[in-house]
Amino acid sequence: MKTGISTSSLFRRFQTEYATEELKNAGVKTAEVFLESYCEYNKKFGKKVKKSKGGMDIHSVHTLTTQFEPQLYSTNVRAKEDSFILLERTMQAAEAMGAKYYTFHGGARFKKTPIILDFDKIGADTAAIEEVCKKHGVLLAYENVHWGYYNYIGFFSELKKRVPELKGTFDIKQARQSGIPYKEFISEMGESIVTAHISDVDQNGKMCLPGRGITDFNEVFGRLNDAGFEGAILIEAYPSDYKELSELYRSLDFITETADKIFK
Repeated sequence: MKTGISTSSLFRRFQTEYATEELKNAGVKTAEVFLESYCEYNKKFGKKVKKSKGGMDIHSVHTLTTQFEPQLYSTNVRAKEDSFILLERTMQAAEAMGAKYYTFHGGARFKKTPIILDFDKIGADTAAIEEVCKKHGVLLAYENVHWGYYNYIGFFSELKKRVPELKGTFDIKQARQSGIPYKEFISEMGESIVTAHISDVDQNGKMCLPGRGITDFNEVFGRLNDAGFEGAILIEAYPSDYKELSELYRSLDFITETADKIFK
């Protein structure tokens, strides 16, 4: 088990390659690289991140919301082909920087009207996505996202039947926004979880850094431990959740100290 920070926590404060350098200089051991736009989805940029990260471990990569991922499931041939080109380039970047996992939002629920998911099609598309990732030594980790396909319990289980090697990313913030107890997502993904995105919330429901709110992280980490989790616990905060970078690093110290008591 490792602890670290996602560069998304530095969004708008630093551009991606400088965010990784900042985390490295602060002594952060593990990070997720949040790729912010199309110009970063390529091997050349991955090499730039590799240079800036020094000896820091890049656990995973993540891309910005809906720039191309939902279209990987499109029935529009051109949209789908273009999206797979972007996926290939993103995995080239991931491979160049040494990332092991791809934190994946997946399909999106753009409309409020109910949709019926065709799991055979989604499974086939996800298997194709997984193959592109594996070609570059990266494993696909589907994330629970309140606006995405995986915003209810049962989706991951159905998809896993069709894509047995699929991994999972547990996001406690997204569980809150889905209105579903976080423990249910941990229970469903179980030992498939390779990445945990951690944040906190205060008594008024406002997001804050881990350790500053009301979340019982002893319980959260205990449930992850019981599920067989051996991946990376990463702080994924909003830039507005703190003022000084020192606050973010103190939060990481808190997470690390708490996790060390749970994971033996």
